[in-house]
Amino acid sequence: MPQSPALTALLFGLRGCLVDFGARSDSFEHSPQATPGALPALARLRRQAVPCGWIDEIPLAVAEHLSRPLPDWLKPHSSMHDTPWPAPDACWHALMALKVNQLDGCVLVSGEPRLLQSGLNAGLWTIGLAACGSLCGLSSSQWQALSPQEQAHKRGKATLQLYALGVHSVIDHLEALDDCLADIGQRRLKGEKP
Repeated sequence: MPQSPALTALLFGLRGCLVDFGARSDSFEHSPQATPGALPALARLRRQAVPCGWIDEIPLAVAEHLSRPLPDWLKPHSSMHDTPWPAPDACWHALMALKVNQLDGCVLVSGEPRLLQSGLNAGLWTIGLAACGSLCGLSSSQWQALSPQEQAHKRGKATLQLYALGVHSVIDHLEALDDCLADIGQRRLKGEKP
């Protein structure tokens, strides 16, 4: 089987994607936590030399506080001064900051519908997160406290909303990112475009 084309760059939402949605408060009293699978996924992407960055539309001071559990090499982008989401500007500016010279192979991962729409508008592959982010509105510990039936209900509802938005793939958490990226690679190999 032919090898999938290399990824050009990955952008991640900050809140509800890389950092636990429970850290969404603008208060500095809460200690932010990386979401399940975030740090291992970032480490694998770093070993593969894939440029990565996060994007959010919150003040830089809050973003710096929330991003503390993330590696220093991960490029930040606060889109506070860009055209508001779902305009594509924030995604393009974040990719320019990563010195990306093509959109082909660029992927956005987020649980925030407005950011995902921005990625779609920018021409990126998009991966929606169903079990974290604003559609579920729960921290990782709150999610774990739900019964399997409650999780399935929330996951199903969020998945339907994400696919209705037009995202290319949906996963629960970043723990499933590798398989999802491999699937996108196979789709690109077959000539599919975002």
